[in-house]
Amino acid sequence: MSSLDINPFESAKKKLIIAAKEINLDPNTVNFLSRVEKSLIVSIPIKMDNGSIEIFQGYRVHHSTIRGPAKGGIRYSPEVTLDEIKALAFLMTFKTSLLELPLGGSKGGVCVDIKRLSNAELERLTRRYTAEIINMIGPDIDIPAPDMGTDAQTMAWLMDTYSMQKGRTIPEVVTGKPIEIGGSVGRSGATGTGMFYVLKALCDKMNYNLGSMTAVIQGFGKVGSVIAKKLYDNGIKILGVMESDGGVFSPKGLNIDSLLDWKNQNNRLGDFQGNSTREITNEDLFSTPCDIIVPAAIENQINSSNAADIECKIILEGANSPTTSKADRFLEEKDIIAIPDILANSGGVCVSYFEYVQDINAYFWDLERINNEMRHILLKAFGEVYNLSKERDVSLRTAAYVIAVSRLAKALELRGLFP
Repeated sequence: MSSLDINPFESAKKKLIIAAKEINLDPNTVNFLSRVEKSLIVSIPIKMDNGSIEIFQGYRVHHSTIRGPAKGGIRYSPEVTLDEIKALAFLMTFKTSLLELPLGGSKGGVCVDIKRLSNAELERLTRRYTAEIINMIGPDIDIPAPDMGTDAQTMAWLMDTYSMQKGRTIPEVVTGKPIEIGGSVGRSGATGTGMFYVLKALCDKMNYNLGSMTAVIQGFGKVGSVIAKKLYDNGIKILGVMESDGGVFSPKGLNIDSLLDWKNQNNRLGDFQGNSTREITNEDLFSTPCDIIVPAAIENQINSSNAADIECKIILEGANSPTTSKADRFLEEKDIIAIPDILANSGGVCVSYFEYVQDINAYFWDLERINNEMRHILLKAFGEVYNLSKERDVSLRTAAYVIAVSRLAKALELRGLFP
């Protein structure tokens, strides 16, 4: 993050303020949505395998439950802070509103480097964290999901811990679980799959030939690897891929199948040897001339220190809040179209909602239905955002926030304030 940019929660709120000005939103509503409903900070003491005790710090934040139970992931990262979790909860509120899901926004996290933990330590950490936040989560309160550093196994431990405390199995308390205990098919790749649906819809509107385009991708994990494969299979030349420990570039295009095999063997991405490949840095990646840039890592990666160097047509935001408001102004001046995170990567929460619905009804869908339902919801949202952006001559991001905040404002107006 550039020192010129502000913290993630302040950056997220700026997007709301821009949209609020566009529609002359009641200042009381802006004030209401600029704050979180609840923030919980917990200490998580864990007995390590060597017998020592380590204490980690965890968080769970509800930004809004105006439109329904809160929904949001759990992040394990050494960089987790309260402001980051508040920002991510804020984004979830607008994401669920944009898709018209009957949910609010939340987020959780633990400040921990999971590479330092054994599997047994990770399980104890997850179970103790769940116990500490147990009064803030529940099927009708707040439904967690995986995020950076967590996965289906983490969610299984969370579901089991919650269920044991309640005295019965409650699969609908969490999404992103293994299929064997109430998870949904299609959930693991939903974010990347949804990104491709939205990207294709934009290219169709712009009369771009998707198969002749080039791309670079920051992040090659649960999101980046899926969208990389989707793009590669559809003829897009992937010039560069970046992870936190290094990246690889080829002017002739990377073989994503070979790169996935290399990564699955726990090799460092920058050490990959292929056709005319060389190692690159983040700075190299973002300054590579191409058609599509996919930031699919962490927030604030496109900021005022590098936005001027970006040469592309489309930014497809796989990460949450990867672009700061200051950087947005640079991009708009250069006519670069940013497909905002609350639209671009919303396939994950969309299929999480499907999993929640399936658990409640104890009736599960096949992959074809999952993808068809997701495509329908995402393309409807895209159409609304695209049309409003043209109607008001604003960016896709501002249009998306205008739609989402209008629905939140209406819900707040109808509910009123208690007492």
